[in-house]
Amino acid sequence: MTANRIAGIIPARLASTRLPRKVLRSICGRPMVEWVWRAAKASGLMDPVVVATDADEVATVCHERQIPVVMTSPVCASGSDRVREAAQQIDAEIYVNIQGDEPTLTAEFFPPLLALFARPEVEVATLAILCPPEEFANPHAVKVVSALDGRALYFSRATIPHDRNHAGFTGYRKHLGIYAYRKDALERFSQLPSGLLEQVEQLEQLRLLENGIDIYVAAAPHDTIGVDTEEDLRRAEVLLKSAGVS
Repeated sequence: MTANRIAGIIPARLASTRLPRKVLRSICGRPMVEWVWRAAKASGLMDPVVVATDADEVATVCHERQIPVVMTSPVCASGSDRVREAAQQIDAEIYVNIQGDEPTLTAEFFPPLLALFARPEVEVATLAILCPPEEFANPHAVKVVSALDGRALYFSRATIPHDRNHAGFTGYRKHLGIYAYRKDALERFSQLPSGLLEQVEQLEQLRLLENGIDIYVAAAPHDTIGVDTEEDLRRAEVLLKSAGVS
């Protein structure tokens, strides 16, 4: 295996429930998944950067745009499972799971994420930002609390830490769902059963913490727009137009 080779994998499921076919929805004239791929590729830190899908239509669209594709099983239960299956076809030391519905992602997100792997104890890495006040109580904005060395202590849909004395705490951190795994950690993750905390919170990263696999958290440069609704799609298009991205 090539030393320190890093592969970027974009799981792209066509049969999304809240916004059907969202990875192929057009934003400023490009399918959503292409925006994600371009951002990851522009970082220059991952080779290859591929789309992992079970849909021939997604593969066709990607091939038309010279985007590499890995075909995966339609029975993959999650994006992480799809990344793991794609990883079996790609030889690398580190695999980055890049959400296919984050069209406002930029190349700036990847250096802080991957810099964590300079530390030999880091097996899994992710990102967080300072949570916007309007999302403090939003259960869809997952919160993370970390130790001083960046090791995640817990992720929750609840507002953590709890401001018991109502002192006006504003230091909540919002987790962004971009992960990077060393190969062994990704393989171990895929073989673990879903745990109680994961089932209660509906957060699969808690499976790692429950089994003693540490996740380290770096600071992202800014927030992203995860697209789940038509409104999200419009917000993403406005943002990309205002940024003059082409």
